[in-house]
Amino acid sequence: MVRGLFLAALIATFTVGTAFAQETCESKAVGKDGKALAGAAKTSFMTKCMKDSCATKAVSADGKPLAGAAKNSFMQKCEKGA
Repeated sequence: MVRGLFLAALIATFTVGTAFAQETCESKAVGKDGKALAGAAKTSFMTKCMKDSCATKAVSADGKPLAGAAKNSFMQKCEKGA
C-alpha cells in the first residue's frame, strides 16, 4: 500500500511540474526591455506565436506532416483554440 501511495505521489509531482513548465504565448509577450507588449506589437506577436505553435502540432495520426486542405483546416481550428 505504501508503494502505491509513493508511486501516485511521484506521478503527480511530474505531472504538476510539466504543467508549470509549459509557457503560453501570453507569457512570452514581453519586449526587449522586459515590459509586457501592448497594442499592435502584442497582436502581431500573438498571431505569430500561435501560428508557430500550431505548425508544430500539424501532424497526422501516423506522424506525417499535414498538407493542403487538411493542414489549413487544422491550422484554423488550432489558432482559434490555442
